[in-house]
Amino acid sequence: MTPPTGTNYSVGKRLPLTPGSKETILSIEQFGQNLKFEKPATYRIRVTGHIDDSLADQLSGMVISRAFTGDGRPMTILVGHLSDQAALAGVLNELYELHLPLLTVESLNP
Repeated sequence: MTPPTGTNYSVGKRLPLTPGSKETILSIEQFGQNLKFEKPATYRIRVTGHIDDSLADQLSGMVISRAFTGDGRPMTILVGHLSDQAALAGVLNELYELHLPLLTVESLNP
């Protein structure tokens, strides 16, 4: 996600999490501390639109659940443990090929 023009993001400063959300302060030690490129991680991905359960294999076996956004638009939530960030890139590429706009991508690792 590209930050809005004129917004400076730096570690140790207040970072807006999402539009309209509260801010948090991240220290240099906390920023990406547990994320490693080659390590497994659990991710939650939200996309606009509904995905059929039959696509779970194409999405690295992620658990598919469907919901609606606050304004009533369909949304799919994918949660799963992926072997590394290359596997995450594969899932994101599948979603791109399905023409499903990303809403969020989160690492659920503490």
